[in-house]
Amino acid sequence: MEIDVRHIAKLAMLKIPEEQVEAFEKELSGIVAMVENLPEIPSAATLLEPGNVMELREDAVVPSYPRDEMLQNVPQAVAGCIVVPKTVE
Repeated sequence: MEIDVRHIAKLAMLKIPEEQVEAFEKELSGIVAMVENLPEIPSAATLLEPGNVMELREDAVVPSYPRDEMLQNVPQAVAGCIVVPKTVE
């Protein structure tokens, strides 16, 4: 399987040095090959163990910091929201 590391890096907004591209291609190919060789699970029901019941904690409302106090630490806030730089082109 051919893996285009440059394309994956572009999608993930990563900069990979040209001398490392081949090493990443080999590593990713090995990972994909390993995943392809994993055995099939016959059913999702086999993942549950009747004797091992998961106990969930009670939901509880706990006090938190007031919004105004928290927003004092941010560089820029508008209408009670934190303003961050655009990250998607």
